[in-house]
Amino acid sequence: MNKIIVITGLAVALMFSACTQETQNKLGRSIQNWTGTDGVLDIYMGEKLVKRFIKIDKLSTAEATQGSNPRTYRYGYGYLDLNQNYKVDNGEKKLYFEISDYATPYIFYDNPGK
Repeated sequence: MNKIIVITGLAVALMFSACTQETQNKLGRSIQNWTGTDGVLDIYMGEKLVKRFIKIDKLSTAEATQGSNPRTYRYGYGYLDLNQNYKVDNGEKKLYFEISDYATPYIFYDNPGK
Protein backbone atom coordinates (compact mmCIF):
# COMPACT_ATOMS: atom_id res chain seq x y z
CA MET A 1 0.00 0.00 0.00
CA ASN A 2 2.80 2.44 0.87
CA LYS A 3 4.51 1.73 -2.47
CA ILE A 4 1.34 2.67 -4.34
CA ILE A 5 1.11 5.97 -2.46
CA VAL A 6 4.78 6.78 -3.13
CA ILE A 7 4.53 5.88 -6.82
CA THR A 8 1.33 7.91 -7.21
CA GLY A 9 2.94 10.87 -5.44
CA LEU A 10 5.99 10.71 -7.71
CA ALA A 11 3.82 10.50 -10.82
CA VAL A 12 1.80 13.55 -9.78
CA ALA A 13 4.98 15.48 -8.93
CA LEU A 14 6.53 14.65 -12.31
CA MET A 15 3.35 15.60 -14.15
CA PHE A 16 3.06 18.88 -12.23
CA SER A 17 6.72 19.80 -12.82
CA ALA A 18 6.31 19.27 -16.57
CA CYS A 19 3.54 21.92 -16.74
CA THR A 20 4.24 25.53 -17.64
CA GLN A 21 4.15 28.10 -14.85
CA GLU A 22 0.75 29.39 -16.03
CA THR A 23 -0.70 25.87 -16.00
CA GLN A 24 0.69 25.33 -12.50
CA ASN A 25 -0.93 28.61 -11.40
CA LYS A 26 -4.29 27.58 -12.86
CA LEU A 27 -4.07 24.18 -11.17
CA GLY A 28 -3.14 25.85 -7.89
CA ARG A 29 -6.09 28.24 -8.15
CA SER A 30 -8.52 25.42 -8.86
CA ILE A 31 -7.27 23.50 -5.83
CA GLN A 32 -7.55 26.68 -3.75
CA ASN A 33 -11.06 27.33 -5.09
CA TRP A 34 -12.07 23.80 -4.19
CA THR A 35 -10.66 23.99 -0.67
CA GLY A 36 -11.88 27.56 -0.17
CA THR A 37 -10.29 30.60 1.44
CA ASP A 38 -11.37 33.43 3.68
CA GLY A 39 -9.94 36.41 1.82
CA VAL A 40 -10.25 40.07 2.72
CA LEU A 41 -10.11 42.93 0.23
CA ASP A 42 -9.36 46.39 1.60
CA ILE A 43 -9.88 49.34 -0.76
CA TYR A 44 -8.18 52.65 0.01
CA MET A 45 -8.63 56.26 -0.99
CA GLY A 46 -5.34 57.87 -0.19
CA GLU A 47 -4.37 56.52 3.23
CA LYS A 48 -7.97 55.93 4.33
CA LEU A 49 -9.68 52.54 4.24
CA VAL A 50 -13.01 53.15 2.46
CA LYS A 51 -14.38 49.64 1.77
CA ARG A 52 -13.76 46.14 3.06
CA PHE A 53 -15.06 42.93 1.52
CA ILE A 54 -14.71 39.68 3.49
CA LYS A 55 -15.20 35.94 2.90
CA ILE A 56 -13.82 36.17 -0.65
CA ASP A 57 -12.86 32.82 -2.12
CA LYS A 58 -10.82 34.33 -4.98
CA LEU A 59 -10.09 37.41 -7.06
CA SER A 60 -10.32 36.62 -10.75
CA THR A 61 -8.74 38.50 -13.62
CA ALA A 62 -11.20 39.19 -16.42
CA GLU A 63 -10.22 37.74 -19.77
CA ALA A 64 -10.85 39.34 -23.13
CA THR A 65 -13.76 37.95 -25.13
CA GLN A 66 -11.62 38.13 -28.26
CA GLY A 67 -7.94 37.28 -28.06
CA SER A 68 -6.01 36.07 -25.05
CA ASN A 69 -5.11 39.32 -23.29
CA PRO A 70 -6.38 39.81 -19.75
CA ARG A 71 -8.52 42.85 -19.04
CA THR A 72 -7.42 45.55 -16.61
CA TYR A 73 -9.78 44.69 -13.80
CA ARG A 74 -10.33 41.96 -11.24
CA TYR A 75 -13.62 40.75 -9.85
CA GLY A 76 -15.08 38.53 -7.18
CA TYR A 77 -17.83 38.02 -4.63
CA GLY A 78 -17.65 38.96 -0.98
CA TYR A 79 -19.58 40.40 1.92
CA LEU A 80 -19.38 44.18 2.27
CA ASP A 81 -18.07 44.59 5.84
CA LEU A 82 -19.79 47.89 6.68
CA ASN A 83 -18.32 48.25 10.18
CA GLN A 84 -14.95 46.73 9.16
CA ASN A 85 -14.85 44.17 11.98
CA TYR A 86 -13.94 41.11 9.80
CA LYS A 87 -17.34 39.48 10.58
CA VAL A 88 -20.57 39.14 8.60
CA ASP A 89 -23.13 41.05 10.66
CA ASN A 90 -26.89 41.46 10.14
CA GLY A 91 -27.56 43.50 7.03
CA GLU A 92 -24.17 42.83 5.41
CA LYS A 93 -24.85 41.13 2.08
CA LYS A 94 -22.75 39.21 -0.38
CA LEU A 95 -22.00 41.39 -3.41
CA TYR A 96 -20.26 41.17 -6.75
CA PHE A 97 -17.43 43.70 -7.11
CA GLU A 98 -14.90 44.82 -9.70
CA ILE A 99 -11.66 46.69 -9.05
CA SER A 100 -9.26 48.26 -11.51
CA ASP A 101 -5.73 46.89 -11.59
CA TYR A 102 -4.40 50.37 -12.34
CA ALA A 103 -6.60 52.87 -10.53
CA THR A 104 -7.75 51.11 -7.35
CA PRO A 105 -5.35 50.95 -4.42
CA TYR A 106 -6.22 47.67 -2.71
CA ILE A 107 -4.78 44.89 -0.58
CA PHE A 108 -6.06 41.30 -0.75
CA TYR A 109 -5.11 39.01 2.16
CA ASP A 110 -6.24 36.07 4.28
CA ASN A 111 -8.58 36.97 7.15
CA PRO A 112 -6.47 37.45 10.29
CA GLY A 113 -9.53 37.24 12.56
CA LYS A 114 -10.45 33.62 11.93
